[in-house]
Amino acid sequence: MADSWTFAVARDDLGRTVVVDGAIPEIGSGEALLRVDRVGLTANNVTYAVLGESMRYWQFFPGGPRGLGEEWGLPPLWGFADVVASAVDGLAEGVRVYGYLPPAGHLVVRPERIDSSGFRDGSAHRAALPSPYNAYRSTADDAAYREDQEDLLVLYRPLFFTSFMLADQVVDNDFYGARQVIVSSASSKTAYAAAFELRGRGPRLIGLTSPGNLAFTRSLGCYDEVLSYDEITAVETVPAVYLDLSGAPATRVALRDRLGASLVRDIAVGLTTQIPNADAAGEVFFAPVQMRKRRQDWGRDGLDHRFAEAWRRFAGVVGGWLEVHVGQGPEDLRNAWLDVYRGHTSPRVGHILRF
Repeated sequence: MADSWTFAVARDDLGRTVVVDGAIPEIGSGEALLRVDRVGLTANNVTYAVLGESMRYWQFFPGGPRGLGEEWGLPPLWGFADVVASAVDGLAEGVRVYGYLPPAGHLVVRPERIDSSGFRDGSAHRAALPSPYNAYRSTADDAAYREDQEDLLVLYRPLFFTSFMLADQVVDNDFYGARQVIVSSASSKTAYAAAFELRGRGPRLIGLTSPGNLAFTRSLGCYDEVLSYDEITAVETVPAVYLDLSGAPATRVALRDRLGASLVRDIAVGLTTQIPNADAAGEVFFAPVQMRKRRQDWGRDGLDHRFAEAWRRFAGVVGGWLEVHVGQGPEDLRNAWLDVYRGHTSPRVGHILRF
């Protein structure tokens, strides 16, 4: 294998992939080089690609592999990387960070706002993109970090942050006056992490999932009731909030037919299929919006503390729900991507890729 590499997917066909070898990038003044060490791959990463144009996810790591056209894109991944070269005052080689990474061997960043907690990438192409995705958190000053939990953090931290903020928004709005919260794609990591946060704090939690995932989803203990999609007629006709993580139009139609005016809130959270759900929903949840609100309410340290406490509670149980499948190198990354994209991955499985 060459010194570095890049994995890319066709923007118009996410099942078409390529791995391109290349040289390790060189840095200039004010830049640093990160070596990507460990990333996770979940349905959330496929969501980034599905929404690549509309939500600008392709813009974080633009250009595609050298020698290929703009029809190729780099789906963002979350993981750990090490600073292996730095031409920036205040950022030393050897610092290990957690953040948004390309499916590639290396990433050149332009660190700004450097302190003990990490830095932000101030590269020009990222200036107008949502700021939470530009932060790289140093493991040396991270209340949620434990070295022996790196795999869990890679797989769940970005999802759990979304789940934490989603649950917080629902609670912050007094559950919109609802008596039940209905969650689609209830077997997905983002869904059951949100349910974990909401359980026991208000209305009943109803999980909707496919028949094949009923046993797994019920075994989690996060929901008061778990139904298959073809059992929606069993949902009570009382005021309900719908958190849509499936993107399946038929589920929304069935719920609206069943609940009518009792459906007081219809919120699209993301996708686990390839069908966009935002246009048909009443509103779209975007975690950075609620995060900005809570930073104003609580301050950055207050938000970090609350998140770390919630993460510790979740990490204490989620290890028993998960089978970690570890791959090595870009070819294993390609195989894991295709498995997740095609829906071949069990909800019990989490893919970790090491490089």
